[in-house]
Amino acid sequence: MAAKEVSLSEHEAAVGAEVGVSDWLTVDQERINDFADVTLDHQYIHVDPEAAKASPFGGTIAHGFLTLSLLSALAAEVLPAIEGQTTAVNFGFNAIRFLSPVRSGQRVRARFELKAVRVRSPGVVQSTYGVAVEIDAELKPALVAEWLTLAYL
Repeated sequence: MAAKEVSLSEHEAAVGAEVGVSDWLTVDQERINDFADVTLDHQYIHVDPEAAKASPFGGTIAHGFLTLSLLSALAAEVLPAIEGQTTAVNFGFNAIRFLSPVRSGQRVRARFELKAVRVRSPGVVQSTYGVAVEIDAELKPALVAEWLTLAYL
């Protein structure tokens, strides 16, 4: 469920502005393990706390793709829907960079800037967001991305 609803003209007028900052979400070991099970990525740096102590990270870290996949939930919390919107879907990314590891137990949140809006066809609106996933008490974000979504009106 979107945070609120805005008109298409209000959405377009927000280009260049920060349009939402999510609440903090804890990325605990259980979430990391569940993601490993779903994706079949059981690399020790994610799921073996003992072995991961000897890694460059000093403990287990979240998969970069786990952090990326949390964008949908973090966005749903704060990004407004466009009036008449029936659904929204991921359309892709222009860029993604994983800058800092998210250690097990750390909290993350997402900061969204609306970079562009384009009406692709009647009833289909493409939005481009600049996103930074911040890690609580860290200077560098976990990731930055340029994310494209489609809203169907």
